[in-house]
Amino acid sequence: MFYLAAAVSDFYVPVSEMPEHKIQSSGGPLQITMKMVPKMLSPLVKDWAPRAFIISFKLETDPSIVIDRAHTALEVYRHQVVVANVLDSRRSFVVIVRKDSETKLLLSEEEVERGIDIEQKIVDNLQSQHTDFISNKN
Repeated sequence: MFYLAAAVSDFYVPVSEMPEHKIQSSGGPLQITMKMVPKMLSPLVKDWAPRAFIISFKLETDPSIVIDRAHTALEVYRHQVVVANVLDSRRSFVVIVRKDSETKLLLSEEEVERGIDIEQKIVDNLQSQHTDFISNKN
């Protein structure tokens, strides 16, 4: 099983392009060109571990697109699961998205008060799915 934490960012400024000293405001408006962070999911699925159970994450700020984006990731990368969530509710609600199913995981108010973390529900769900995945491979 590969459990791929979300990228900190999809873009970066290469070290070779970083200014050596403080950027002076007297130079006028600032324009920054950023590079794309290389996508590691595709080579992982296709080349490095094609028989593995692979989970990725999709975090969005717009709840109206998160599930569609998760399904698109599954189609593009051909892995098994996307943990989809929205920034505002990421600590209490996620959707486990598979090609043919969506499972909503939600912390109740009581669970939040008891200090239960959504990660525990995610891990329990994915552990069960991984067991099924391995059983079906044999």
